[in-house]
Amino acid sequence: MTRKRPGFGPLIFFGISLVLAAYFAFAAVQGSYGIFRQVQIEAEIAELTVERDALRAEVERMANLTRRLSDAYLDLDLLDERARDVLGTLRSDEIVIR
Repeated sequence: MTRKRPGFGPLIFFGISLVLAAYFAFAAVQGSYGIFRQVQIEAEIAELTVERDALRAEVERMANLTRRLSDAYLDLDLLDERARDVLGTLRSDEIVIR
């Protein structure tokens, strides 16, 4: 009687399965759509949201200043402040500290 030796087929199958499982586990953690990338994207979203809110506040402030200098609504104090800043003028009774 001859004994039949186990073939390499099951060993090759389990080896390939192990390599594929390791590849998919690596891709799930560090791939372009992996867990680490998702955390990085969420951090970027939070950072950009803060920047967007700051820019919106700046735009609102500039819109308010622009409206206050328009023909329909003229804020004389703001106009005086801007003219002094741009022209560098002073009244004779003012003291400037630099």
